[in-house]
Amino acid sequence: QVQLVESGGGLVQPGGSLRLSCAASRSIFSIYAMGWYRQAPGKQRELVAAITSGSSINYADSVKGRFTISKDNAKNTVYLQMNSLKPEDTAVYYCYAKIRDVDYWGQGTQVTVSS
Repeated sequence: QVQLVESGGGLVQPGGSLRLSCAASRSIFSIYAMGWYRQAPGKQRELVAAITSGSSINYADSVKGRFTISKDNAKNTVYLQMNSLKPEDTAVYYCYAKIRDVDYWGQGTQVTVSS
């Protein structure tokens, strides 16, 4: 019951920053959980960060202190601010939402960290 569209991916140098956006087609105020996953070639899709309607936040250990997830209910948008990027962060990043126990996914946006 929601469409998710990611944007903001691209090529950045190690140590650089990037902000991903996930625009939802409906109000996100009452969506139970939204977040970001990523998948690199040959690897499982992994949770990067998640935020609930109550503003509880979880981060993967590998990104703690570098990434920040936030939500702007007025803009129906979830953000992922990525700082101090490393080559290991290279992956396709997917926006995620859980609504009434159903998973929804965006199309993904490529993030490449390379010198």
